[in-house]
Amino acid sequence: MTLRNIILHPDPRLKKPCEPVARITPEIETLAADMLATMYDAPGVGLAAPQVGVLSRLYVMDCEKDPEAPHTPLVMVNPEVTWTSEALNTYEEGCLSIPEQYADVTRPAEVRVRWLGLDGKTHEREFEGLWATCAQHEIDHLDGKLFIDYLSPIKRQMITRKMVKLKRERTRA
Repeated sequence: MTLRNIILHPDPRLKKPCEPVARITPEIETLAADMLATMYDAPGVGLAAPQVGVLSRLYVMDCEKDPEAPHTPLVMVNPEVTWTSEALNTYEEGCLSIPEQYADVTRPAEVRVRWLGLDGKTHEREFEGLWATCAQHEIDHLDGKLFIDYLSPIKRQMITRKMVKLKRERTRA
């Protein structure tokens, strides 16, 4: 497994819709393993392929917050939301591509997601709480949408300016 560089906002790759994965290949399996290692190292609870520069519909997540519990990673290829609850949940979201910036985002409290697993089979599962928020956040990435797109234009601009400054500082270092 290789740790991959996480792309920082603003970067045009983060705003592009991703292409479906045609089939599970050794390259896709390697990408998923690398993404899980990168996500855990960051640390984060989700990571979408465009965040590591791959414009494919794939993301990984593990929202188990108990440090004593075993990892419960999920790899989702070509995921799609098939149902959302009417009930909403507001969660303070962050993003590995927008480090140290957080904002409240309201989304459906529960979702059902269908995806292709690395085993080549179709899976479907309902998620709630942080798992539901994370699934929706990562699918947004695959559609070229960031959590800051849910914010007011002024808040979005403030965060984008901070990110431009951060990228400039990192380039100089």
